[in-house]
Amino acid sequence: MAGQDLRTFIARLEAAGQLRRVTAEVSADLEIAEIASRLVAAAGPAALFENVAGHTMPVLLGAFASMGRMAWALGAESVEDVAGRVAGLLRPRLAGGLGATIKAAPRLLKLTGLRPKVVRSAPSQEVVHTDNADIGRLPILKCWPGDGGRYITLAQVYTTGPDGKNRNVGMYRLQVFGPRRLGMHWHRDHDGARNFRAWAEHGRDAPGMPVAVALGGDPVLTYAATAPLPYGMDELVFAGFLRGEAVRLVPCRTVPLEVPADAEIVIEGTVDFEERALEGPFGDHTGYYTPPEEYPVMRVTAITHRADAIYPTTVVGRFPKEDCYLAKTTERLFLPVIRTFVPEVVDLNLPLFGVFHNWAFVSIRKTHPHQAHKVMHALWGLGQMMYTKFLVVVDADVNVQNPEEVLWRVGAEADPKRDAILTTGPADVLDHAAPKSGAAGKLGIDATRKLPEEAGGQPWPQPLRSDADTAARVTRRWKEYGLE
Repeated sequence: MAGQDLRTFIARLEAAGQLRRVTAEVSADLEIAEIASRLVAAAGPAALFENVAGHTMPVLLGAFASMGRMAWALGAESVEDVAGRVAGLLRPRLAGGLGATIKAAPRLLKLTGLRPKVVRSAPSQEVVHTDNADIGRLPILKCWPGDGGRYITLAQVYTTGPDGKNRNVGMYRLQVFGPRRLGMHWHRDHDGARNFRAWAEHGRDAPGMPVAVALGGDPVLTYAATAPLPYGMDELVFAGFLRGEAVRLVPCRTVPLEVPADAEIVIEGTVDFEERALEGPFGDHTGYYTPPEEYPVMRVTAITHRADAIYPTTVVGRFPKEDCYLAKTTERLFLPVIRTFVPEVVDLNLPLFGVFHNWAFVSIRKTHPHQAHKVMHALWGLGQMMYTKFLVVVDADVNVQNPEEVLWRVGAEADPKRDAILTTGPADVLDHAAPKSGAAGKLGIDATRKLPEEAGGQPWPQPLRSDADTAARVTRRWKEYGLE
């Protein structure tokens, strides 16, 4: 579980045959994105583009584009191993009830003794640009032909409240508006936006809210920036827990923030309280362009980086893309958290085609009538699960990781009139199908086998299953049949 930076992670990928170095000249304008999209679609390796036209920094894409690579990024051989550690963290608090679990979670992480450590000097500040800071030095990609410009897409965005508390690390895209101006695309429910509102209310004597954008460093930090942690829970402590050792930080040069000492690149600046600019369009993970909308502007005060910095980035768009594997990792790691609140849940699948919020398949241990309805409402009340549009609940013996099996059960076990719940709730702001921004319909489907109380007293048929002894005998004798 020893810490790693982006260099050691790249070396591990390369040693495992999971990385290719591209030495031919390529363009940051659409070409790299097209290559990366094809590699991910073909379940191919990560790519390090070493000869980007007009730039000296190499570009890394696809480093997280498989569940195996995600496990390595978290210092494990499988994501399920990490999920087991998360479950172990929560399990001792279950007996205390829901309230005890909620109150104990941040304290449990801090008790691990893995709070960040601050150092005086760091590789991320080997080169420092202040007066001559220019975003154009970075090989930032334009990914889709209709994009409004070039976007930073794999950023760790560091903010705090005006009192220096509630440090948050989020992943928000940033559009390049000029040599020292970036569009900060955070949604109103993001923790970075919450800190910004606090600054706008209580810290307006400052020139703007301090912000730092880190690229690279320990891959666990990139994942932690995407994790749906409660507001106030420090992503860096969570990263330390996942890694098994404290994150090393270094003070920024021009703003009162701390950033990863081992980052490849850091962009420092302030977000203006008044200035907003039209950001977008952007080819998004939904598979469609997000239309232009006004967002706050970050004014760059410094850019620091390693002497031989690597620029890590990602391409989002219609699945499968690299961000799908970051999302699937969250699904596996936070399943124990969901079980804490909804203990009858057996497994969860947020299928890739559901782009994180459109579909959820859930299996449960059913013990009483209408339990599936209870589970639906409980899940819609949990964090980002509130955005789920279509939620299907099936029995414990159904493999929710197999969408075909789930849909078979929907057809076989659900009656549209009796077993569907149509309600209204929060919508992801990127959901262009929503009748209005931020609110939309929700459909829950109870595809569990019905108990007599749910089926008007009628017995419910059981699915076909082979005789266990016969199946075992046939397996043993399969070669004898000559059917291989």
